[in-house]
Amino acid sequence: MSQQSDHPTREETIKAMAAVMKGVKFAMLTVETEDGHLQAHPMTTQQTEFDGDVWFIGGKDTQQVQSMMVRPNVNVSYSDHGGGNYVSISGVAQLVENRAKLEELWSDFYKAYFPGGIDDPSVQLIKIEAQGGEYWGSDGKIKNMLQMARAAVTGKPATDLGTNETVEF
Repeated sequence: MSQQSDHPTREETIKAMAAVMKGVKFAMLTVETEDGHLQAHPMTTQQTEFDGDVWFIGGKDTQQVQSMMVRPNVNVSYSDHGGGNYVSISGVAQLVENRAKLEELWSDFYKAYFPGGIDDPSVQLIKIEAQGGEYWGSDGKIKNMLQMARAAVTGKPATDLGTNETVEF
């Protein structure tokens, strides 16, 4: 008789991460600045299937893109507060020139940032090649609040605040 594990497989973890990423409109992309500080910026989530790469569109003249050019190690985080699900991805940023990929990802939304449209010379594709990721999931805020309240009253640690899984790419 084989024992079943409650521990999700790598593929299940990646699928859960992808679902959170797809449902969150804006991610936070953290870079290391010239003076060694960490700085996060909101970036629009691209509606592509997560396969270990995360794509963004940024501006070539921004401090963020300039930082990635010199220090490509970055972090991308997604927060679904309502569902109690969170994703953090560490990876390496690559500044990519690929017209077909740009056309795939482009929407008129970006005209607010790039007045010249898709042909604006400042448009920069950013590809984050994931090296590792972490997923936190819960059954919802109410259950977690009850668990934390019970822990506060009893002095015993909360036992079921959800799932936490890591994955390497």
